[in-house]
Amino acid sequence: MKKLFQLNATLILGCLILISQIAYSQDWPQWRGPNGNGKVTGFKAPKTWPKELTQSWKINVGASDATPALVKGKLFLITRQASDEVILCIDAATGKELWKNTYPAIAVSGASAAQHPGPRSTPAVVNGKVITLGASGILSCLDEASGKVLWRKENTANLILRFFTGTSPLVTDGMCIVHLGKEGDGQLIAYDLNSGNEKWKWTGDGPSYSTPSVMTIEGKKLLIAISEKNVNALDLSSGKLYWQIPAPSQQRFYNCVSPFIDGQTIVFSGQGTGSKAVKVEKQGDGYTTKDLWANQEVGAKWNTPVLKDGFLFGFTDQKRIYCLNYATGQTAWIDNTVNSDFSSIVDCGSVLVGLTSTDDLIVLTPDGKEYKEVAKYKVAETPIYAFPVISGDNIYIKDFESLALLKIK
Repeated sequence: MKKLFQLNATLILGCLILISQIAYSQDWPQWRGPNGNGKVTGFKAPKTWPKELTQSWKINVGASDATPALVKGKLFLITRQASDEVILCIDAATGKELWKNTYPAIAVSGASAAQHPGPRSTPAVVNGKVITLGASGILSCLDEASGKVLWRKENTANLILRFFTGTSPLVTDGMCIVHLGKEGDGQLIAYDLNSGNEKWKWTGDGPSYSTPSVMTIEGKKLLIAISEKNVNALDLSSGKLYWQIPAPSQQRFYNCVSPFIDGQTIVFSGQGTGSKAVKVEKQGDGYTTKDLWANQEVGAKWNTPVLKDGFLFGFTDQKRIYCLNYATGQTAWIDNTVNSDFSSIVDCGSVLVGLTSTDDLIVLTPDGKEYKEVAKYKVAETPIYAFPVISGDNIYIKDFESLALLKIK
């Protein structure tokens, strides 16, 4: 009997661990998901998509363009409320506020202030810490459980881009990495995650509105960051610059699209510049790049594409969903439907899900031959500039001032 009890207890414990692992595998802990590639894990599409999504809860959280982070059943978000920037922890099942941290922040000004008065950066939640970046470049590290401030970096030099801070913090290898500064004066800084002490800093041309990524070549990690005028590769551990590729913005535009990384390949894009792929190869003590392809027809304005079954999918700078052959860069198709400038796309396995600033959640089949729409839902009444956060049959939508949980039923 005792052995049977022990066996049952072991089985129950194992099932609980498996359930928790499955639940946490569906987390969205930082910009573009667990691996920074826009892929949602553990999603199972319904056999038949419903006519409407079911709203479980909706709360007012303040103005922001930031995507929430989802970790262990809790949502973490940075917004603006009145004259403060606010970091929130919310129960993902109920919408109940668990903790809140506020600090005074400068007012967002300029031509786009009315549409974008709040922070733009997605929080990163790693190793029990919540990292946020405010619109004016204030970097905060809080305790995940309590919301206590562990360290905070003020932007005392007031170095801010024309449209304020657009990059998101990248947490990797025990470091928090941010790209800050103003036009012509950029600082790519790595902070120790635990202490907040600066580990290294690289200065160069101004930052872009994109977020850096990590690529690994022969066991060596490189930081790939798109700046105002270049694609830059730095040693992740020291900040040493290995190479730069020119990536000048065209006309009145600026670099916003985060680099797409796949093995040793980088795909980057810009408004009016099309898309380009390069391969990074080891050469002696350094690295060299080789042009793979360029597509002048298809470029993105804001969103990084996702790779599925040998094809890249995303939204063009002409507001249309596109598909490129990943190997050749040739255009497979471009849908004729006009969507919106600010759009995002995520890979959910059997389907792709796009979200436009005009509040349409678009479900499509990843097909390299033609556009195949599965479903389309109106998910808000005010503009959306954040990614959808999808976990199981839950879809979290952050619009102008609200955060909502919609369910697929």
